[in-house]
Order: sequence, then C-alpha cells, then structure tokens
Amino acid sequence: MPHVRRAPHENVATVLVDPRALGDLELELMALDMRVWPVRTAPICVDGPRQAFQVRRRLLERNRGEWDEAAGWTPVWVGFGDSWRTGDEPLPWAAHQELWRVLDSHAEGVRFHRRLGGVGRLRLPDELRR
Repeated sequence: MPHVRRAPHENVATVLVDPRALGDLELELMALDMRVWPVRTAPICVDGPRQAFQVRRRLLERNRGEWDEAAGWTPVWVGFGDSWRTGDEPLPWAAHQELWRVLDSHAEGVRFHRRLGGVGRLRLPDELRR
C-alpha cells in the first residue's frame, strides 16, 4: 500500500474571541511569537465570511448552549511562529502550555477547547515572497 503524504499544514487552536478582546489577545500572543488569524480574512480561505460562519456555528453547536454568549464572536486560528519550531519535529508541549495559559487569562472573552487542529499553511505577506 503506497504511503500517502499529508499536505503541508499548520497546527492551530480554533478559538472564538469577543471582538472587544481581540486586539489585546492578539498583541499578547504576538509577543510570544503566536499569530492570530481571523478565519474571515485568513489567506487560505476562498470564502472567508462563509468559512467563519461555519466554524462559529460548528463550535456553538458542539457545546450545546454553553457558549451561546459567543454567538457573535470572531472565530480565529492561533498558530505558532518559527521560535516554537524545531525543523519537522512536532510542536513542543511548552508551546501548547503557553497558549492555554494565555487563553485562560482571557477567559471572559474567549471560548476554546484544549486541542490543536490542522489547516493549510498560513503565511505572512513577507513570507510569501521568499
């Protein structure tokens, strides 16, 4: 059986963020070399508004009413910068711990599950030119 190689991807946390808390959260994560990508405007989304709606709805439905206050919040992906990576090695556990610590410190304005998913590679504009 031939080995199927997984397409390049990026490990991200999918988080619902109160729009009033988004700027502060983004600045704090940026200082830790973590990047916040609103799904609506992420460069990998062909139809960002639709995908944001679907991600938000899926998260809200999964939590069966526990996250209803987040119905108008912004779905974002939080990814990890180069300082967290060691070649092709998996992300170190310290990266996960630091992300959960920051998200926990913003508990009133975020809703998330402690797990990472994979999305297509997210690149900053200057990284696309390389």
